[in-house]
Amino acid sequence: MEPKIILVVDDDMTSLKLAKNILEKEYRVATVNAGTLVFKYLMKNTPDLILLDLNMPDMDGFEVMEQIRVHPSYSNIPVIFLTANQDPQSEAKCLETGAIDFVAKPFVPLVLKSRVRRTIELYGYRSQLESMVTQQAHVIGARNERIASIQNAVIIGMANLIESRDMSTGMHVRNTQHYVEMICNALYEQGLYRDILTEEYLNNTIKAAPLHDVGKIKISDTILKKPGKLTEEEFRMMQRHAAYGAEIIDGILGDVEDEEYIRVARAIALSHHERWDGTGYPNGMKGEEIPLCARIMAIADVFDALYEDRVYKKGIRPMCNTMAMIEAERGRHFDPVITDVFMGLTDELLGYVGETEKHSS
Repeated sequence: MEPKIILVVDDDMTSLKLAKNILEKEYRVATVNAGTLVFKYLMKNTPDLILLDLNMPDMDGFEVMEQIRVHPSYSNIPVIFLTANQDPQSEAKCLETGAIDFVAKPFVPLVLKSRVRRTIELYGYRSQLESMVTQQAHVIGARNERIASIQNAVIIGMANLIESRDMSTGMHVRNTQHYVEMICNALYEQGLYRDILTEEYLNNTIKAAPLHDVGKIKISDTILKKPGKLTEEEFRMMQRHAAYGAEIIDGILGDVEDEEYIRVARAIALSHHERWDGTGYPNGMKGEEIPLCARIMAIADVFDALYEDRVYKKGIRPMCNTMAMIEAERGRHFDPVITDVFMGLTDELLGYVGETEKHSS
């Protein structure tokens, strides 16, 4: 397999040489020392990733990024900003322009290689998904089930890749999807929210659950992996993962997935931190203003976060204590109807958790 091509753009020759030395063992590295030269390079070459310096004299990184994003031939190339400005405002602006990530200067070799590798992997998943769907689009009948299975595997792979950034093991993706499935099935069997919870909506909600935190790919490692309490500014940055998730789903899956599935996946990513009483984020939605799929995801997400061990905290055990905390949020954090249904699933939850613990021991 040919090595991936990385274009490094920086007016500082020392930085260009350092980036090339760090990356050239794994990738083909091209360099240009001015923003205006980027487009001459792109006329003849298509890199897999662009590392773009923010501060350049002739044409700064934001100007280059703006032209890249509006050009149909370049708009899908992922961009990581290189910046010595490490304040939250600069970081936020980098991400808001469409960059997938940013790396602080001067470079830390391990960090640069990690960010580049993760971005290449993420966009590799995107290419695989688009390629597989394109190839299988003309196949009908018996192969439809296989196509769906491949799509699910790629989606879960993307979700696991993102979860691994905060030192999770992938179990959160598996667990929350299982809890969402349990809740959806119970609501459906009891005839609740039947005007919304059709069989298609149910299946889309279960399938989309792994992508609920996909927006975390755009959150800085310094925030995502911080062992202590976040500052107010850091927490505001963290909250943006909900909106980022909706944008990523639109951008990566919008052209290859069913419109109804995209609508559900987007709603889950955007609104799973909304609260029934209106005190959640990002939009302060209240009650049934919050999409049903997001209300289901919220209780599954919080339950797993409370019950399971993390590198920074022990889980709340036994399960009766976790369930008591969930029930205490009935009508405040969680939809009362969904809370009641979830409380009725205690035996099934215990069975699932018991099997998981035995399997992992």
